Amino acid sequence: MSEKASNTTPTTPALPDSELSQPSISSIPTLTEAPDPDCVEKQTVTKAPLTDPTINIDHDPEIVKWDGDDDPELPLNWPSSKKWRNVVMVSALTFVTPFASSMFAPAINQVMQEMGTTSRDVGSFGVSIYLLGYAFGPLVLGPCSELYGRLIVYHVCAVLFILCNVSCALSISMPMLIIFRFLTGLVGAAPLTIGPGTVSDCFRQEERGRAMAVWTMPVLLGPCLGPAVGAYVSRALGWRWNFWLLIIMSGVVSVFCLFFQRETHPPTLLKHKAAKLRKSTGNPNIRHVGHTTTSRRQVFTTSIVRPVKMLFLSPVIFGLSLLTAVAYGTLYLFFTTVTDVFESRYGIVTNVGLIYLGCGCGQFAGLFVLGLVSDAIVKRAAKGGEMKPEYRLPPMIPGGAMIPIGLLIYGWTAEYKVFWFVPVIGTFFIGFGMISVFTPVGTYLIDAFPVYAASATAANTVFRSVGGALLPLAGPRMYSSLGQGWGNTLLAAISLVMMGMIVMSLKYGERLRTNPRYQIS
Repeated sequence: MSEKASNTTPTTPALPDSELSQPSISSIPTLTEAPDPDCVEKQTVTKAPLTDPTINIDHDPEIVKWDGDDDPELPLNWPSSKKWRNVVMVSALTFVTPFASSMFAPAINQVMQEMGTTSRDVGSFGVSIYLLGYAFGPLVLGPCSELYGRLIVYHVCAVLFILCNVSCALSISMPMLIIFRFLTGLVGAAPLTIGPGTVSDCFRQEERGRAMAVWTMPVLLGPCLGPAVGAYVSRALGWRWNFWLLIIMSGVVSVFCLFFQRETHPPTLLKHKAAKLRKSTGNPNIRHVGHTTTSRRQVFTTSIVRPVKMLFLSPVIFGLSLLTAVAYGTLYLFFTTVTDVFESRYGIVTNVGLIYLGCGCGQFAGLFVLGLVSDAIVKRAAKGGEMKPEYRLPPMIPGGAMIPIGLLIYGWTAEYKVFWFVPVIGTFFIGFGMISVFTPVGTYLIDAFPVYAASATAANTVFRSVGGALLPLAGPRMYSSLGQGWGNTLLAAISLVMMGMIVMSLKYGERLRTNPRYQIS
């Protein structure tokens, strides 16, 4: 990083804020000024970083900026080992919080019995309320990561996550448990909200496919392994030990993150550099290039509103978020009902947790395939030219088709009590399809909305989590009315219709996201 000094009085007026905050701008043009005839030196105006659209172009004597695009302190230029170390740490955090979302599911009956609750809906709500926390968390955590940096949000939320799980473990009533489950989901949303931003900070567009696949895997693998572990723990030690185990896991991961994780948010790194220089030089005028005079309260309010505006005003974001909401809801409906299906229809009680591993194996297979083809498809489609975000979407069509196929296999073989391993094969296809949908959508939103990537991914997380929370509540009644066969056929039909969102984004995505009518200022 370097500092630029100038004694020239600028003559060009500052650009209005409205021209500096368009989400479709991929870079901010260089401003040039006519040289003052009374001065020898020519005024130099610093380019704004691509990641911060809310910039006030001021002409302070000292401005801290990056030493060009190849600055070794810029996270994009870090050694691969350092980049991947940060991604692995975030992935570990990302694994623990979705793991916690479903680990509680097999213990519902045990909890209801101890708490004196007979309503199955209340029991299911104890699972899905966690996802409502996921829905509201991004609206606060995303802006906090932009204001204070990603690292501090990760660390603070990790501590709060542990404390909320302690409260869950010590709950003495169902309302108390539900309230703290909601708060656990709220703070547990941090790695899901900020994780894509960390990947974007460290990897260029042509490298993000594999990194996003690694980060996305825990998002889906955690909910698959959670019930498998939770079933054994609750039977052997009681349902409260589900939460004590989560406390141990999150504590270990948090300690590793404390030592090995680093800040990756470029504007925050510049802010820290400027603060150090002000302290060492005694010069209060040193500022980073992204400095803004806008109050933190105004920035925070704008950042909270922006994801909601992007969700409902951008057809591309709304369509893909609706797709992931239905997929996520289907996944959690599966998690909350599969125990009853295999216990009642197949008599599998002791080892019912192993059934969830079929979905997890499908996700591993999907991760392997996507890791091989994702970045290669983008490079081949670009043909040495512009790498358009839409080039990320083609694998979603064959991959997404695996979801309805898996639902049909699972539903009808369970309906007719075909050998238990056959419906597990159906869950394999469901898992493969899920990761084939979630990974490209996450990468696409980062590539398509680079300036507002955090807001775009927050919008997706909010809508997806609402789907994951609400659909399982309707599931038991649907299956009691339609049975496993027709109930899962209905879900398969809805999933098939949702694939139209992929086709829409492929065909019209570029036109819609660049249309001034849908720009968010």
